Amino acid sequence: MATSETVKPYNDNTDKKQQVADMFDNISGTYDFLNHFLSLGIDIIWRKKAIHTLKTAQPQFLLDVATGTGDFALEALRILRPQKIIGVDISQGMLDVAKEKIAKKGLGDRFEVALGDSENLPFATGTFDAVTVGFGVRNFENLERGLADICRVLKPGGRAVILEFSKPKGFPVKQLYHFYFNHVTPRIGKLFSKDDRAYRYLPESVAQFPDGRRFTDILRQVGFSQTEYRPQTFGICTLYIGTK
Repeated sequence: MATSETVKPYNDNTDKKQQVADMFDNISGTYDFLNHFLSLGIDIIWRKKAIHTLKTAQPQFLLDVATGTGDFALEALRILRPQKIIGVDISQGMLDVAKEKIAKKGLGDRFEVALGDSENLPFATGTFDAVTVGFGVRNFENLERGLADICRVLKPGGRAVILEFSKPKGFPVKQLYHFYFNHVTPRIGKLFSKDDRAYRYLPESVAQFPDGRRFTDILRQVGFSQTEYRPQTFGICTLYIGTK
């Protein structure tokens, strides 16, 4: 099975984990702007939908893996009002942006971030009520190991909510998506971020990612007892839910 580990951001001999950290350090200053611009703001709607799936569970202690600049976690704080969210990411540059947002909003007592590896999370087994990941699992060096560790740190009955890009299958969305992702996105990314490789890596990593049922099969293999997937916006993005 092709997994996300087959594609790296840069063409050098360093491992994928280091390359992903370097890439996000490079684009951290323009990441939020380009995210919203390139998705026409739809990414904000996807995040809200994902977080609302946790509302009935009322989780109080959340982990946001690959937290980046903290947008997913901040939205979760607003909607779910948990006691605490911890965000981990391998890019210090992205975390620096998240820390600025946390300080500006005065949320330091409820949201903290730390440098951390998604495949070796620095938390005890059964710590969290819920784990969220927004557009991050595609960048794991070892997808199965990262998902298994997410399952490990969840309490029994806890839920993982994962958003990730996927591949639309219907005409003409499939063709329009392919053109936009492979030709428009890298050009805009290069213009604003000065790292065109980062925005060429995006469609390459999405193309290799095991989306849909293949992903929920992996979730079950690593220990989740219940799984489901919900395609969003013609299948451009998919919401995955796994219950431990």
